[in-house]
Amino acid sequence: MHMIAESADPALLELIDNNFNEFREGSIVKGMILEIKQQVVLVDIGYKSEGAIAISEFEDEEFEVGDEIEVYLDRLENDEGMVVLSKEKAAHKQNWDKIIGVFKEGGLVKGKIKAVVKGGLMVNVGVEAFLPGSQIDIIPPRDLNEYVGKVFEFKIVKINDDRKNIVVSRREVIEQERSEQRAAFLDSVNIGDKVEGIVKNITDFGVFVDLSGMDGLLHITDMSWGRINHPSEMVAIGQMVAVQILDVNRERERVSLGLKQMQSNPWENITARYPVDSKVRGKITKLVPYGAFVELEEGVEGLVHVSELSWVKRITRPSDVLTQGDEIEAVVLGVNTEEQKISLGVRQLDTNPWDDIDGRYPIGSTIKGKVRNLTAYGAFIEMEDGIDGMIHVSDLSWTRKINHPSEILKKGEEIEAQVIEIDKQNQRVSLGVKQLESDPWSEIDTRFKVGDLVNGKVAKIASFGAFVELEGDIDGLVHISQLSEGHVAKVKDVIKIGDPVEARVIKVDKVERRIGLSIKAANYSEEDLQRETQAFEALRPSTDMVGLEQAFNLSEWTPGGAAEQEEQS
Repeated sequence: MHMIAESADPALLELIDNNFNEFREGSIVKGMILEIKQQVVLVDIGYKSEGAIAISEFEDEEFEVGDEIEVYLDRLENDEGMVVLSKEKAAHKQNWDKIIGVFKEGGLVKGKIKAVVKGGLMVNVGVEAFLPGSQIDIIPPRDLNEYVGKVFEFKIVKINDDRKNIVVSRREVIEQERSEQRAAFLDSVNIGDKVEGIVKNITDFGVFVDLSGMDGLLHITDMSWGRINHPSEMVAIGQMVAVQILDVNRERERVSLGLKQMQSNPWENITARYPVDSKVRGKITKLVPYGAFVELEEGVEGLVHVSELSWVKRITRPSDVLTQGDEIEAVVLGVNTEEQKISLGVRQLDTNPWDDIDGRYPIGSTIKGKVRNLTAYGAFIEMEDGIDGMIHVSDLSWTRKINHPSEILKKGEEIEAQVIEIDKQNQRVSLGVKQLESDPWSEIDTRFKVGDLVNGKVAKIASFGAFVELEGDIDGLVHISQLSEGHVAKVKDVIKIGDPVEARVIKVDKVERRIGLSIKAANYSEEDLQRETQAFEALRPSTDMVGLEQAFNLSEWTPGGAAEQEEQS
């Protein structure tokens, strides 16, 4: 049993008196260092026996015999009859109580980040606390190790007293600070003010700038007087930028910023610097399907539309003739100051070949050219580089009904044609092949007369009759009623393409350009022939008897398709 000498230290006697009634396990009591050994420190708390504390609990603290310290009374007596004390547990209990008080008051605590753990960081705020990764900063950090060893203020967001767990947040502290800074900024800032901020985030539509706790939006259209494809072309995250306040919405806490407004507007007096019809030089900054953008000066671009690249060449993509980064010359076609647009042209640097085309190709003159393309309605002939003339299908032959130019022309073939019309405004030249020869129908009545017996071969078959190719590349029509004495249901039952035919001419119409033939009348007498002619003329032209110009249209006949149509009928 611990004995107290009469000559004991008065301070120790006072300490014993104060603690005598407080010896409860789990409480914090005061004690005095009696002896410092190699592994332990002996402490007298005024109880019947001393207590021992491992020297490691004192860490780097300076202490000596006689120092008064607070210790945690873990056990009043162990197996050896000594009091079990702990300096660390005393500090932990004191800090825990302090943390509880701060939590209740909503205050902040300082702490040092000790280590990276799963899901966040471990922080020493007097006791161990957990800092989740989402609560480290407003923007989640990439590397948590950069925080280890640093001291910050934290807000206590959760305490579990039973498990002695604490969750803290640095993000809430930052957000509170930013909220106060934001309120102060909005109170003081005005439209037109020039401020500095740090680029916080970059998107396709603009840049968010941190203005001392206030995020401002710098839209891409307010970054440059010229055109940029992406904000990252001008700024980088973390960069300090000087901007101008364009708009402030205090209710919604939004601020619009401008970067280009920090410089003079290059579009002022633009018409004086770039008058219409003046020649300019610039660098191609971008090629798009509809044209090319050309930088004339910093912040000023013009557009060369694809249609303004050549007078005659059919350019479908500007990239076929232009290269991004090249410097080109152009002519100013128009300036729109309000929309900040300049229209440029490249072809205006050269003479328009259509201006004097009628001088180079007079009406009635003959040209030579290659068949460049064939369509259902005609053929395009290359007259010179970039200029084509068109032969309509109706101008290919005086006598034959041509349903598609491929019947007589081939792509790449060189032919002769006559210039029959020029339309400068619409840049069209009409050509004709049949015009190179005289019209045989002008003297048809001298070659074929009613009653003549003629020979030929079947060229085409339709549901209403057969066309027979006669001498001189002229077709005559044998109506279905003129094929045989008996009733004919289908033309192909009686006659086929390529069959030789002997027939009698029963109609010659110079105006309608048609010749009517009759196979059944080949052996008729004069009286029978006259009667058959009268019956033939009585047929309605719109249905039973049609001229060569109307007999076959695209819907009735295509090359090689007459027999098929007859089959269907």
